Amino acid sequence: MKLQQRNRKTERLILRPLQPDDFESYRQALSERKPSQHLYDPGRPEISRLTKTKFIDMIQQRKVMKEEDSTYVYDIFHKDGNHLGHADITTLIREEFQWGMLGYMIHNQHWNRGFGKEAVQEVLCASFDDLHFHRIEVHINVDNHPSISLAEKVGMEYECARKRFIYENGAWTDNLVYYKNA
Repeated sequence: MKLQQRNRKTERLILRPLQPDDFESYRQALSERKPSQHLYDPGRPEISRLTKTKFIDMIQQRKVMKEEDSTYVYDIFHKDGNHLGHADITTLIREEFQWGMLGYMIHNQHWNRGFGKEAVQEVLCASFDDLHFHRIEVHINVDNHPSISLAEKVGMEYECARKRFIYENGAWTDNLVYYKNA
């Protein structure tokens, strides 16, 4: 089975791996982020730490993860070239399961415009069509209402709550599991 992370397009978006020429768009998007809007929004990062060298290193790390079939990152660009965020698919297990996990992040200055829904729907299609997963899960903190809403809007189904499931910020947190099968 040949896996291929292909570039994807929607009505307004282009989803693809970062390239070195994306540095300015990526940096601009980070610098325009608003302060944190809620607990799960990192807000505006310290932009001076992002150098072209670190950016190229990040691209290389993502390339290695893709080659190892561990994580596929789709950066989300508006067709006008602005970087909007990213979504990723992480392999949980292959073999007879073909099971992956979805993550997503839209820069907070672009919220409430439908970009997250449009991008995540396309990444789900890519995970089934191009990456040959059978099941995709998203693990969401129980009080992350924007993420829960997005999972529901793209047709993911609630499965369960997993108690003390993920170790974050020095504690084991409860997570809701939403899933979609091919």
